[in-house]
Amino acid sequence: MIAVALLCLAGAGLLLPAGPGRLAAVLPTERARGRPHLRLARLTPVLAGTLAGLVAAGPGGAIAGTVVAAVVRRRRAAARADTAAAAVTEQLAESIGRISEELRAGGHPAAALAGVAADGPLARDVLTAPVTAAALGDDVAGALRRGAEAHPAVADDLHRMAAAWTLAERHGVPLAELLGGVRAQMRWRVRFGASMRAQLAGPRATATVLTCLPALGLGLGQLLGADPLAVLRGGLAGQALVVVGVGLAAAGALWSDRIVDAAVPR
Repeated sequence: MIAVALLCLAGAGLLLPAGPGRLAAVLPTERARGRPHLRLARLTPVLAGTLAGLVAAGPGGAIAGTVVAAVVRRRRAAARADTAAAAVTEQLAESIGRISEELRAGGHPAAALAGVAADGPLARDVLTAPVTAAALGDDVAGALRRGAEAHPAVADDLHRMAAAWTLAERHGVPLAELLGGVRAQMRWRVRFGASMRAQLAGPRATATVLTCLPALGLGLGQLLGADPLAVLRGGLAGQALVVVGVGLAAAGALWSDRIVDAAVPR
């Protein structure tokens, strides 16, 4: 039993969210990845799910518990990533608005960028490289593009800023107007995304309830004396039913999340 649980725990690492995109806003840094206790802390919920499933329904339950815990962790990480992405977009939009106003007032682009020191911490982190490039007379647009690789949550916005900077330098297009357009698009995306998430709260809740219905059915069966858990714990067929059933429910939850998330602008 313990060996099965440990095997499930190892497999859970493959189910955890990773890679670029919106989840990168909450992924640990390379320094954090090198700390074993932090890695263990991130795996603790999955381990708890594995052990709970093992106690409730044997080895098949351990696999099912691992899958459930990994899906729950993935959904929570995605929610935190959405919140973090909205926060950094909002702060960056405010910084761009301030830069635009300073440029309209006759300020130099390098001086306007340097004013980011008074902006929010997330915006300062995103614009550190462009500020340094502007102070040294280096390629600001190139620094913005490099920053897009390090900050995927606002990568598209940084690429638009880089394009605006390039147009202003090469063709003399007013930089303040171009950055104002970038800011307007960012603010619209944040507001529209928040509105869509609020409207989709109902469908999300419905999908969650439907996903949990099989577990409620098992609980009702236990209360009525049918003892469905004994059927699931006993024999290979019961164990297979646990794994397949939970796997299908998890796949349905992830698929419903994908459908709902597709309606929210990134």
